[in-house]
Amino acid sequence: MQKLSMDDLNRKTVAEFKRSEKTPVIAVLENIRSAYNVGSVFRTADAFLLEGIYLTGYTCIPPHKEIKKTALGAEDSVEWKHFANAGEAIDELKNNGYKVYAVEQVSNSLSLEKLTFDGDDKIAVIFGNEVSGVEHDTIIKCDGCIEIPQLGMKHSLNIATAAGVVLWEIVRTRMGMRPINH
Repeated sequence: MQKLSMDDLNRKTVAEFKRSEKTPVIAVLENIRSAYNVGSVFRTADAFLLEGIYLTGYTCIPPHKEIKKTALGAEDSVEWKHFANAGEAIDELKNNGYKVYAVEQVSNSLSLEKLTFDGDDKIAVIFGNEVSGVEHDTIIKCDGCIEIPQLGMKHSLNIATAAGVVLWEIVRTRMGMRPINH
């Protein structure tokens, strides 16, 4: 095995990314305190060719030096929009035919590994504040809640990590990909 160079990876330019057909998934960030976490989600959204990111509440927005540091340019390629609160974002999403899910531990949550989405489904996933999670008023406006199974003592993940896990699983199932067996 040999590590691939940047040229070998054949990455899209910003212009090529913007012209590419997107995965109809939108990540919604609700009151995220850390700009580094926001930047990380931009980078994940770019990696999975997501339609965009909705930033709500006091979540910081580009241009911001800490977003830039972790996004590594993805803040320029990924479409984003800011809303005063998550409720406004949910209203727009539902009016545009999206199913909206919060990533939160609640009674009757849907376990991530059991979810499947069709390639045509338009999905929005809300990730909440690093300490308090997704707000109750936001949860009740959603079509459901997704929970990441966790096996250890801690039962929470950093928002950037949670976003990577959930967004990859949604993209993977939409693409019809199955786990690799060795």
